[in-house]
Amino acid sequence: MSLKAVLGKDSHDSSISLNKYISDSGFCSRREADKYIDQGRVTINDDVAIPGNRVKAGDDVCVDGERVGKKKAVVYLAYNKPVGVTSTTDRKDKTNIIDAIHFPQRIFPVGRLDKDSEGLILLTNEGNIVNKILRAGNAHEKEYVVTVDKPVTHEFITAMQRGVRIIGETTLPCKVQPLGQFGFRITLVQGLNRQIRRMCAAFDYKVKSLRRLRIMNIQLGNLKIGQHRLLSPEEIRDMLKMIGESRSEVLPIQNGQSKASSKISREETSKYFRRESTGRKEVKVKTFKDFREAGKKKKK
Repeated sequence: MSLKAVLGKDSHDSSISLNKYISDSGFCSRREADKYIDQGRVTINDDVAIPGNRVKAGDDVCVDGERVGKKKAVVYLAYNKPVGVTSTTDRKDKTNIIDAIHFPQRIFPVGRLDKDSEGLILLTNEGNIVNKILRAGNAHEKEYVVTVDKPVTHEFITAMQRGVRIIGETTLPCKVQPLGQFGFRITLVQGLNRQIRRMCAAFDYKVKSLRRLRIMNIQLGNLKIGQHRLLSPEEIRDMLKMIGESRSEVLPIQNGQSKASSKISREETSKYFRRESTGRKEVKVKTFKDFREAGKKKKK
């Protein structure tokens, strides 16, 4: 073995990490690339790759025997996902989003929208934007319309806005507005697993339907269920500007600017959402018990 191989890359080494090479090619995201590598599905010059491998000019990289070539033109899609479609690229899943959308280029979803929900989901072949869009600290909004199985009360709306204890943590403050007797509109900056459904369940509400209307500046609009469209140049420009200002962790503050921080605080997130409050007097609901007691008093 050469001294260079023992010591690793030197200062003149122009190689890049294998997962970044695959992601930059538009084949998939870095996270998916890591999975492919761990599963032994990636080769470099016909040798099975391992985590930590690097790629240099002239190397032949393949995933499942398919050569990963030069980066193709970047694609950004808005898709109105129907209920029953799963936000996965795994073709073994018969309900996977890739087979449902039938797009001619290799793309992957930005985040998830659970199988029982419908509405807007973004897909792309650009892996570098995924984390910037999804990271809660960057405060990129996602807006939903929800219907539930019983009347929505002011106490319920207030409790949802303040944050709800689910799956071992309390959700960040959010914007919630009632829509008729059984519905509400909610805007989140985080995406915990089945977050809205779990938040509702904490107060004995069951979600009947859930539709995502917006991600950042991208609106679902009149896109029909099951259809997709390319983002407009203006949408792409504004989205890239928004994520271009994102850092590893970003906190929103009241003047609309952003500041860097190692950890997002609930207090500052609460200030951010309070800017667009409905102006109604808030009921002090701090726990599930308080919520139930407030409901009993209202009935009396």
